Amino acid sequence: MITKKYLDFVMSKFEEVQEKETENIDKAAELVAESCKKDGRFYVFGSGHSHMIAEEIYIRAGGLAYVKGILPPELMLHEMPNKSTYLERLDGYSKAILDLYKIDENDTIMVISNSGRNNVPVEMCLYAKEKGASVIALTSLKHSTQVASRHESGKKIYEIADIVIDNCAEKGDAAFYIDGFDIPTGPTSDTVGTAIAQAIIVAVIDKLVKEGIKPPVFMSSNVDGADKYNDELFDKYYGYWK
Repeated sequence: MITKKYLDFVMSKFEEVQEKETENIDKAAELVAESCKKDGRFYVFGSGHSHMIAEEIYIRAGGLAYVKGILPPELMLHEMPNKSTYLERLDGYSKAILDLYKIDENDTIMVISNSGRNNVPVEMCLYAKEKGASVIALTSLKHSTQVASRHESGKKIYEIADIVIDNCAEKGDAAFYIDGFDIPTGPTSDTVGTAIAQAIIVAVIDKLVKEGIKPPVFMSSNVDGADKYNDELFDKYYGYWK
């Protein structure tokens, strides 16, 4: 049955991440926990489909209020096909974004890019490090190590970041083949990437609790009584631009 075969394929990616990347996920959580203790922020950024991973851990039930999503609509896909693809290759874009968000040495940023080769995610890592922030790269090493950078530095995000987490996606991401059809389908980077991002959040919360710190975690707005609780977090953590 094709659905079972594909789900088995996805599960194999989860198992690969669990086997190879647990330590790196924990190291990433350490960086984020340190930022939280300094009242910094955990910024998350991705363009194209990668923005969904950033959005997944931003202001949601069970989510950490220290998370700040960098989600410029022009780098998403809902406005026009290929727009984000072209804009992702522009120089200087990331500097303008990070200047607006005022990221600094108390913060950690996770840059999500399957190929890790385009100008915007590469510069997001470079400029964030210039500002003293810790940088996590969530990428596919199978893809990124087989392609050239499009940035003038010649670097890809895994060569810049402090911590690299491999999502174990295949080159090109879509890598599931159906008999009798030669174009691969069934990408895994977003499915697995979302689980990795949530694993970081869970680990950060665990680390803070073990240090006697009560982390600010959102409740579902569809649970009775949650609105007042969540509004207090919004006022405290999102009532100013930082």
